[in-house]
Amino acid sequence: MTTATLPDSIEAALGIGTHAQPKSAATTRLTVALGEYDTGWHDPKTSIAAASRLVKRVAEVGADVVILPELATTGATTEGDRAVPLDSADVDALRAIARSHQMWIVAGIALREARGACAVNAAIAIDQSGEIAAVHRKRRLFALGGEDREFTPGTDSTVVDINGVKLGLFICYELRFPELFGPVASQVDAMAVVANWPANRQEHWDALLRARAIENQCFMIGVNRTGHADGLSYIGGSTVFDPWGDRLSPTPVHAIRIATIDTGRVRRLRAEYPFLRDRDA
Repeated sequence: MTTATLPDSIEAALGIGTHAQPKSAATTRLTVALGEYDTGWHDPKTSIAAASRLVKRVAEVGADVVILPELATTGATTEGDRAVPLDSADVDALRAIARSHQMWIVAGIALREARGACAVNAAIAIDQSGEIAAVHRKRRLFALGGEDREFTPGTDSTVVDINGVKLGLFICYELRFPELFGPVASQVDAMAVVANWPANRQEHWDALLRARAIENQCFMIGVNRTGHADGLSYIGGSTVFDPWGDRLSPTPVHAIRIATIDTGRVRRLRAEYPFLRDRDA
């Protein structure tokens, strides 16, 4: 498992360290904005501009982190040549947005980590100073849609510490594979799934998010896109389930849905119902 780490070559190239620390070790609440929007199709400039407007609204409301959908700059592309390096203009733009609003951003992006390397479907976590704190590489590729032809699967789980809250990062199709979530459950307070989940499988989205919350006794955050792209329709449905599997009702403020992750809720429920201990025995 990786915990907020990057390959040495990328760290050296960008001057990225592992120095990012939570504001306070005593922090038990994290305010999360569900950054659901129409990411468009193969148009990074337009999508990043839309993301910038969304984050600006979130900043006006007040939140610790905004989570954007999978492949937020391209839509659900299966074209490896759409992938960009971590030091690209697209990633730099997202870093600048986070820095400008002093807010954490989690966003999906098609990433090519070295010249000639294979593309990966990634989720990057950017801290409030614009530094890249973690990169998660999608471990289960959507072969039905041809994603496995030009993208390479990741091999590790990823956990990032955001202001004292441990967040596991996951991407879309991974949601169907509970064996990816269980090994990190005891290490996290919440898990986030960024997605391009089509409308015709929307009921699966809800059912699987809820199941992962119940199984792992943690908050489960799902952020999906809206709009139409490549012949598919997306209706969003971004949501949060608590560790008991109850759906939260995120507060809509200026058309942005805000939810609070409470680490105390996770600790209390796990103490009262020590199911993870029995599973790991």
